[in-house]
Amino acid sequence: MSYFSISNVSKSYDEIPALLPFSLEMAQGDFLSIVGESGSGKSTLLKIMAGLEVQDSGEVFLDGKPILNPNQKIVSGYDEIRLIHQNFHLYPNSTVEENISRQLLHYEKEYAKSRVEYLLKLLGLNEFRDRFPRQLSGGQKQKVAIGKAMAVEPDILLLDEPFSSLDTIQTHRLITELKEIFKALGTTVIFVTHDLDDALRLTDNLIILQKGKIAQKGTSKQLCEKPKTKYVAQLFSPINKLPDSKNSYIRPADVKLRTKGGLIAHVTDSRFLVHYNSLQVQLKESGITWEVDDSQRKYEIGDRVYLSWDDAKLMTL
Repeated sequence: MSYFSISNVSKSYDEIPALLPFSLEMAQGDFLSIVGESGSGKSTLLKIMAGLEVQDSGEVFLDGKPILNPNQKIVSGYDEIRLIHQNFHLYPNSTVEENISRQLLHYEKEYAKSRVEYLLKLLGLNEFRDRFPRQLSGGQKQKVAIGKAMAVEPDILLLDEPFSSLDTIQTHRLITELKEIFKALGTTVIFVTHDLDDALRLTDNLIILQKGKIAQKGTSKQLCEKPKTKYVAQLFSPINKLPDSKNSYIRPADVKLRTKGGLIAHVTDSRFLVHYNSLQVQLKESGITWEVDDSQRKYEIGDRVYLSWDDAKLMTL
């Protein structure tokens, strides 16, 4: 039996489906990233997992025990499953230390004190313990929110786009730090986000959610090389549709640029990126515009190029 499982859970609002039958099984200590655009059902799914939302059908189990929803339980939610939002939900007039310790008011005092000290040290918040949320950076606030959630030693941590208000550098640094912390604690983590890059910094175990249902699940390699839909393919990079083809596509990185032989095109735009120039090229015969990678930074706007590819790299979507 899996440690955390969701069986055929679904949810509609005003008869409009928000989440179609969804099932999942996770072992203790697993990490999972769920990627999807706004309105794909990610937040609804997390609330149901946490016992904070009433599902229309299906069940959630933690270590073989059912997670009851608000219709089945007087006080909704569980200490064992904590949901962390993007808006921090901190007490503005309480210090960092007080924000974390307030979760432990009903615990034995010595345990509560040692637990708070442990979390302050673990999250690198010791020097900020007497500061108020308004005196903290976005990344520090998110650490306090995570400290609050972890105070009661949850088994499952659900992260609902918690880094969306942070800049890219802060986000990458924080995900790296938290990944090591969660591993050390053996916490089971489910992270939902619209950003594939953020998802992959936490784990290579992915579910792509689209319009309330699973579009595809697997590793990044599986999803990138064998996407089942255009939506999944485009999460990893732009895709180019082959002329005179109904559903064949090629990624920009898989197009070879030559000085002769292949489809004739002209460079219409060039953008300097870290590892290559990204070219916009217009195919001569069809007039279609493609995006291709110029790893040697060889071509300029107006240049003629010839395009070819390995048929094994073609995607049928």
